[in-house]
Amino acid sequence: PTMAEPDDLYTLRAQFWLGHYDMALDEARSIARRPMSQSLKDEREELVVRCYLAKGDVDRAAAETEGSASPGMKALNITAKQTLNPSPANLDALKTVLADPASSNASPTLSLTAAHTFLAAGKTRDALECVSIGTTMEQMALTLQIYLRIDRIDLAKEQLSAMRTVDEDAILSQLCAAYVDVANGSSTAADAIHHLNTLQEQYGASLMLLNCAAVAHLTAGNYSEAEDSLAEAVAEFNGGEDADTLVNTVVCYQHLGRAAGDIDPLLNTLRAKFGAHPFVEGLKRVEGALERESIKYKVDAISA
Repeated sequence: PTMAEPDDLYTLRAQFWLGHYDMALDEARSIARRPMSQSLKDEREELVVRCYLAKGDVDRAAAETEGSASPGMKALNITAKQTLNPSPANLDALKTVLADPASSNASPTLSLTAAHTFLAAGKTRDALECVSIGTTMEQMALTLQIYLRIDRIDLAKEQLSAMRTVDEDAILSQLCAAYVDVANGSSTAADAIHHLNTLQEQYGASLMLLNCAAVAHLTAGNYSEAEDSLAEAVAEFNGGEDADTLVNTVVCYQHLGRAAGDIDPLLNTLRAKFGAHPFVEGLKRVEGALERESIKYKVDAISA
């Protein structure tokens, strides 16, 4: 099938992209015995492992992919190991799989997984090289997100046009339109909110969609609506254990002028559970700089 043509994995992919990981796993089980091509069977297995990784079930992802011969599964195994124990050796192993001639006709999972892993390690250029010439909608979408990360909104808009040419109504086209509208600022944030509301009405809310909606509302200056989205994320999807929900709630509370008594517990949870998160590392840098500066102005008490 072409990219825009539905196939047996259409619903599974949709659930995965929208952050409905448990529903995606249910869908994968329900279609397991359906006759389909080998490439679709392989992609189904890869999506199952990607759901485990997204849910934080990293040990299971590592176990399910151990010793696998397929390039996509090898990449997922390396990603699981990198998540459990970050090391440059894992990134080198990933580059070896990418360079292997046997990977030339690998599923898109290889390039996508490698790109996500390089991004998490701060290697944006390597990530972009993995997906920038990709022709699947997911490769195009990840390329667009990398362009936004490096503040090239002009390239992201070109990429969105290319995606819309392939399939304007595709879930990833709608999601990426929302990302571009948020990155563009308050003038287009309302368009992002519309795209995200449409997706939630069609497919139901998820932790990811509620966080996207919160960010769009924050960008538009709708702080109480952002708070509502985040409260739903906490109540319905255990968002109190999720780094993105915690970070977005901290930002939202600051805009709402909330007291330190509301914000400090969130920061303490972030520091305790997500020490390697970029937001927490940024906090440490700022607090360290403040500490160093304050020492300069320290006045010792004079004893009589």
